Amino acid sequence: MAPDSVSNRPNVLIKRGRKFLNTPGPTNVPQRVQNAMHRDTMDLNDPEFVEAAVESFEGLRKVFKTEGEIFTYIANGHGSWEAALVNTLKPGDVALVPETGHFSGSWTDMAEALGIVIQTVPGSWREALDPAAVGKALAEDKEGRIKAVLVVHTDTATSITSDVPAVRKAMNDTGHGALLMVDTIASLGTTDFRMDEWGVDVAIAASQKGLMMPPGLGFCAANEKAIAVHKANANPRRYWDWTPRMAGPGYRTFCGTSPQLQIFGLREGLRTLFEEGLERCFERHRVLSQATHKAVEVWGMAGALELNALVPEQRSVGVTAIRTAEGVDANRIREICRDEMMVGIGGGLGDLGGKAFRIGHMGDMNAPMLYAALAAVESTLGYLDVPYKAGGVTAAVEHVTAYKKANGPTTF
Repeated sequence: MAPDSVSNRPNVLIKRGRKFLNTPGPTNVPQRVQNAMHRDTMDLNDPEFVEAAVESFEGLRKVFKTEGEIFTYIANGHGSWEAALVNTLKPGDVALVPETGHFSGSWTDMAEALGIVIQTVPGSWREALDPAAVGKALAEDKEGRIKAVLVVHTDTATSITSDVPAVRKAMNDTGHGALLMVDTIASLGTTDFRMDEWGVDVAIAASQKGLMMPPGLGFCAANEKAIAVHKANANPRRYWDWTPRMAGPGYRTFCGTSPQLQIFGLREGLRTLFEEGLERCFERHRVLSQATHKAVEVWGMAGALELNALVPEQRSVGVTAIRTAEGVDANRIREICRDEMMVGIGGGLGDLGGKAFRIGHMGDMNAPMLYAALAAVESTLGYLDVPYKAGGVTAAVEHVTAYKKANGPTTF
């Protein structure tokens, strides 16, 4: 075949430049984190690795803001869900799940597969959970059948963040003894989370979002109350079991061969978070999310697009879900962004499948990277003849510019 014959074929796209990743997970992995993982493997108990593991566990405690136990699994967030469930609950136990979107439903499905009985608190996919409704359900549980409340802090499908301290207050007001278990997969490292201060008994997370790592590590944090429930729980488990994992940072901590290279990367990712400072990191996410909201609000003036989250204070700082009007194919917008604009964005999930797309702005993300994604979306809207008002990217730029003028230099 002649050297130029492929490029002359009309159906072959020759791509130049780099791809941009603006999905709500996986997220961008900093080069220094990649470099930390690019190394030789070593003996399982090599002091260099043990030191990295200990530092990583302590770093995770700082991010979760807990003095509790940290458990690390070779798994994704679904693995963390299962670990939390099998260590604290058994078949026949009842868990209360406030509906917050696709992922509260997915956690429910997993629990039911494990024989756990689910009681749902109905909710909206456009607003955060209602703490009062959680309190009401617990107050009506006179026999104490409910053993845990499963809360998703930020649901990435709806891009809504719920008020965890308000849930704990509602639980305390009833005097109910259920565990409060919180999924922080999409919130840890992007927005403030205070496990001990907020009275969370079990928190779960994964590596591929705000922690700026590749997929592959799942985490559980558990306080003394949760550990006591775990020790009294005879539910069969092995790989997920917390007890042997509390033995120390060696072979038993990982229930077998440790994910050495991932742990070196995790340590480096946590170091980058602490160098930036958690509060500055949260502020960066807040500003970039607001810039995205400004863009969507401008585009939406033509009537074909709108933010899914109705209440501004409940909008996630890590991801923005954008609903499309009847007749607008959200999946097609995503495909053109990915395949022709070389920008990865998220699709709609569950009830929003084909009816929404999502722009991620979490993890290793700065304003110019966000502008690229927003420009790709705006260009795609015009390309597909989706009604929109031009100027969304400009609105985002102006928001970040105004922030910089008011607050001084930033690195984003």
